[in-house]
Amino acid sequence: MPLQPPRRLVDVEIDGEAVRVPEGSTILDACAAAGKDVPTLCYGDTLTPKNACRVCVVEVEGARTLAPACSRKVEPGMSVGTDTERARHSRKVVLELLGSSVDLSTTPRAAEWIEEYGAEPDRFGEDAATVEQPVKVDNDLYVRDYGKCIMCYKCVDACGEQWQNTFAIAVAGRGFETTISTEFDAPLTDSACVYCGNCVEVCPTGALSFKSEFDMRAEGTWDESRQTQTTTICSYCGVGCNLTLHVQENRIVKVTSPHDNPVTHGNLCVKGRFGYGYV
Repeated sequence: MPLQPPRRLVDVEIDGEAVRVPEGSTILDACAAAGKDVPTLCYGDTLTPKNACRVCVVEVEGARTLAPACSRKVEPGMSVGTDTERARHSRKVVLELLGSSVDLSTTPRAAEWIEEYGAEPDRFGEDAATVEQPVKVDNDLYVRDYGKCIMCYKCVDACGEQWQNTFAIAVAGRGFETTISTEFDAPLTDSACVYCGNCVEVCPTGALSFKSEFDMRAEGTWDESRQTQTTTICSYCGVGCNLTLHVQENRIVKVTSPHDNPVTHGNLCVKGRFGYGYV
C-alpha cells in the first residue's frame, strides 16, 4: 500500500478544551481525542454513518440545529458542546422513544445512558406502540429478534455494497411498520444469505445474535464476565483473517473479528465465524 500524504491538522474546541485532529475527522473522532464519552448506537467504525439513531447529537456553536457527531466533519475553529442542556434533552427524548418501542435489554450501555440522561421510557404508558414480534429462528447459526431492532441500517450496509455485496436483506415497509426483511419476506434459508454473519457483527442491540448466545441467554448461562477473548488466525484458507474466540467454561461460544485488522475489518465468511465445531 503506497504511503499517503500527511493530512493537515485542524484545531477545534470540545467543551472548552482545545483539540487538534487530522482534517476530515468527524466530531466524534475529535471527542474521542479529547476523552469525551459521547453515546452512539447506529455508528459503526467500519461503516459509513447513516445518522439514524441521533443519540450522538452535539451542539455546534452558531449552528441552528444539533449535529450528529458521528458524521459531521470538523472545521477549523469549530466549538462543540457535548454535554449542553440542549444536547442532553435531545438524547433523553431519543432514549425515551427508543426505550418505549424497542427492547433494549441486550443493548450495551443502554440502561446506563437512560439513567445518565434521566430518560423515562415508561412515561408514554402501557399503550405505547412497540415493534415487538416473535423471534425468528430458522437456521442453526444466528437468530433474528426484530423486537430489539432500532433500524440503524448497519446490517443492510454490511450485507450490501459496503462489505459483503450479497444484498440478502433490505429495508421494507414505511413509518412505524418499517423492518429489515429478506426479499419478499422469504425465510432466511431461501434468501441470498451466505451466513457470513457480518450483519451480526455490526448489530448494536442484539436484534441479530449468535444461536449459541441466544440459547445460552434463554438458559440463563450466558455470562460475559466469565468469558475470555483470544485473537488467532483462521485456519481454513490462506487469506489470514483474524478471529477473536469468545470462550466460556473452556468452550467457544462465539467468534468475532477485530475491526482494526487490515485484512478483515471485522468481516468473516461462514467458515471463519461459525465453523469452530471441530475444536
